[in-house]
Amino acid sequence: TAELCVCEGVPICTCSFILSSSRAAGMNGNGPSKFVDPLEDPLPGVGTYEDFNTIDWVREKTKDRDRHREITNKSKLSTVALLHSISDAFSGWLLMLLVGLMSGALAGGIDIAAHWLTDMKEGVCLIGFWFNHEHCCWTSNETTFKERDQCPQWQSWAELITGTSEGPFAYIMNYLMYIFWALLFAFLAVTLVRAFAPYACGSGIPEIKTILSGFIIRGYLGKWTLIIKTITLVLAVSSGLSLGKEGPLVHVACCCANILCHLFTKYRKNEAKRREVAAFTLRSINPFGNSRLVLFYVEFHAPWHMLELAPFILLGIFGGLWGALFIRANIAWCRRRKTTRLGHYPVMEVLVVTALTAVVAYPNSYTRMSGAELISELFNDCSLLDSSQLCGYKPVSVLADRPAGEGLYTALWQLALALVFKIMVTVITFGMKVPSGLFIPSMAVGAIAGRLLGVGMEQLAYYHHDWFLFKGWCSPGADCITPGLYAMVGAAACLGGVTRMTVSLVVIMFELTGGLEYIVPLMAATMTSKWVADAFGREGIYEAHIRLNGYPFLEPKEEFEHSSLTVDVMRPRRSDPALAVLTQEGMTVEEVEALVESTRYSGFPVVVSQESQRLVGFVFRRDLLISIDNARKRQEGVVGASQVVFTEHAPAHAADAPPPLRLRGILDLSPFTVTDHTPMDITVDIFRKLGLRQCLVTHNGRLLGIITKKDILKHMAQIANRDPDSILFN
Repeated sequence: TAELCVCEGVPICTCSFILSSSRAAGMNGNGPSKFVDPLEDPLPGVGTYEDFNTIDWVREKTKDRDRHREITNKSKLSTVALLHSISDAFSGWLLMLLVGLMSGALAGGIDIAAHWLTDMKEGVCLIGFWFNHEHCCWTSNETTFKERDQCPQWQSWAELITGTSEGPFAYIMNYLMYIFWALLFAFLAVTLVRAFAPYACGSGIPEIKTILSGFIIRGYLGKWTLIIKTITLVLAVSSGLSLGKEGPLVHVACCCANILCHLFTKYRKNEAKRREVAAFTLRSINPFGNSRLVLFYVEFHAPWHMLELAPFILLGIFGGLWGALFIRANIAWCRRRKTTRLGHYPVMEVLVVTALTAVVAYPNSYTRMSGAELISELFNDCSLLDSSQLCGYKPVSVLADRPAGEGLYTALWQLALALVFKIMVTVITFGMKVPSGLFIPSMAVGAIAGRLLGVGMEQLAYYHHDWFLFKGWCSPGADCITPGLYAMVGAAACLGGVTRMTVSLVVIMFELTGGLEYIVPLMAATMTSKWVADAFGREGIYEAHIRLNGYPFLEPKEEFEHSSLTVDVMRPRRSDPALAVLTQEGMTVEEVEALVESTRYSGFPVVVSQESQRLVGFVFRRDLLISIDNARKRQEGVVGASQVVFTEHAPAHAADAPPPLRLRGILDLSPFTVTDHTPMDITVDIFRKLGLRQCLVTHNGRLLGIITKKDILKHMAQIANRDPDSILFN
């Protein structure tokens, strides 16, 4: 996870923001707001939020600032308070250490387990069934350089069942066992997700981005989601489906952060420190079996030339076209899944897609191997003694550009078929009810296209080295073109086309491969990919899924170019009933409860009177109900006829009247307001930058209406000719 820390614009390290959201959502059950009654005790539940609602970032910031100020002031009074202040400051660093260790350990364990189960589809190790193919043959003295993956300790299923590994019957037996294991793993994955943790499906990144913006999805970062996602991610990857584990690992790491935060009353974020501990954990576990911290280590022998920027840009164009095509096709398929009977049979869908994938993938060695193994093979720079089919050149005595041999031509045909297969099957796989990431499949598509182009350029340079394109830098017998570099650039281009990342993607590719000197080719390809993909639509795959699910997410990159005003967007509209408000005094408990019960609003403005409509503040529905309920239980004399007052001093009341209920303590006295003539582009910027949940609209100090995040998203959907009712939550 450390190496994928900056994933899709959602850094794993910034998951500490989610802790703020989750804790504010009531997961710790204590809000600092006080109920103003004779006991002056804090009320459990006040200051928390209901499920599928947006938190008030400003209120949460204020509460945290008040908490910090109180601890600082108390630290000057006694040694115990000083120690508490120090432990409070240190707890953040300790939390980051634990999050890094836990997420790094889970990432390593998932990788090791997925590698083992993937190899189990083809055979088993006789000296220990828990060894994967590579580890099984590590200690063998009977392997050869050309057949390094063949050893007597590892046997295929045909060898175990029929006693032979040759012939058509053995091939059919291995074929059937491959399909059996794939179906078994996929069935277990989808069944566990449906039975124990429905939130464990998908990549999780659209939901994580939405939660980071302040939205509450209870249980999405809980312990059951973490446990089931970890187990089913291994099963889904091992089934051979066209999906990756890197996106879901972001979800796993955020679950770790959310769960561990309950051990501390306060936390801090430090991206560099968290990465440093996660990298230490990965190095200790050594999941890649090569003592390196990179998944696809590259070491190319020839430097790239400036003229090669042209084919690199061509790969960028391909990546942009693939990204735009994939997003449109995948969203159309997912929408069909949501709106037709297909969505009622998720288990059957997973099994059918798995069976189709296994049947088509097995005959082709490049689709049969795991996505990570395929990418590693495509990134490989051929040496003179390399036994890979991709290195099937005609024999020469020096390491230079060589003519393609029969083995390479066979590999190219297989790769071309694999490219078509990966493009088609990834569209219907991403979004099924199993954990599924998009990093590895997108990189695989680009790496295949890049390797094909790289080999083509290599053969062109070999047979036509006298062309003006190659003169001066690619002489006969020189090692000019590196097909593995083209594969790496193509992988970055396709991933960029799907996710619309640029700089962060180049950093990720550098961390995945260790190739610092290839930043310029990577940047050229990713920028081209983004520009081409943006020509067909500015949304990346994760933003498109956020919109498909109706989450209230304000995309920071989306520009608001309409010239509307807040009065055009606010509620109530001209044909709507008047805005539901509370007065600072004069309303009874019974009247307040009736107003709350008759509406579904999450909060109410408080005004001086119904006649003046002068704004006093804003009170949340949840806080109001909890305070009234607690007052009935804990405060004598509070009945339906009791007056509810939000003023600092209770008004005089008759001796025989019930005592008033003072709720000034739950009133937000400084709600954000804009005037009715504020341009909407400014209002949208205010919501984005301050993380507002709602904003009140006034005219000369008088309350006119309210704008929520949902109102803004609906308005933006109308401007873009989309269905405004697709925004499901607030």
